[in-house]
Amino acid sequence: MRYAIAATPAEQASVEDLHYPAGSLVLIAGLPGAGKSTLMERLYRIKGDEALPISADGALVIDSRQARNWWARYLGPIPPRARTPIVHTTHVWRIIRAIRSRRAVVAHTRGTWPHLLHGFAWLARRAGAEVHMILLDVDPETALAGQRARGRVVTSITFARHCRRWQAVLDRARSGSLPPATGVTVLDRAAADKLQAIHFEKHPG
Repeated sequence: MRYAIAATPAEQASVEDLHYPAGSLVLIAGLPGAGKSTLMERLYRIKGDEALPISADGALVIDSRQARNWWARYLGPIPPRARTPIVHTTHVWRIIRAIRSRRAVVAHTRGTWPHLLHGFAWLARRAGAEVHMILLDVDPETALAGQRARGRVVTSITFARHCRRWQAVLDRARSGSLPPATGVTVLDRAAADKLQAIHFEKHPG
């Protein structure tokens, strides 16, 4: 299933091939374990061991695993839960820095923190760019299975909080009222598996 919301290039595109304006920030969002990194890995040939964002297909690609890998060499003895705020802050800062560079960016985000989405959108507007979102709509059981498969399972309390916030995001997106984003595309797992490429227009001149 696919929903395309808002009058943007993504609305008219086929699910196999999405197109966005030059310099856009495209956020791939979903519950922990929904398959965000897996989708980015397939689209951009990410190996999963990178420690820095990569350039691919005309965009800067930022996966949260890159920040986790960067800090792994320094935070090895620290318990995983204690590392999370450091890794998350680094990931967010990399997205912010990329927006300021005025490059096309594809980034991984959980999408359940509204203040982050509004912050990204504000920075993008200042840079003359747009924010678009691809929402991976999978049920909580599927997301939990994804967490177990990757070997990182969030606590039940944290996951329940993500689920509540995520459902609110989906409901707003389907009603066409997700303010931070110029356009939103909602994909279930089957539709996400069919997505072949994300394209960006070239800057004029």
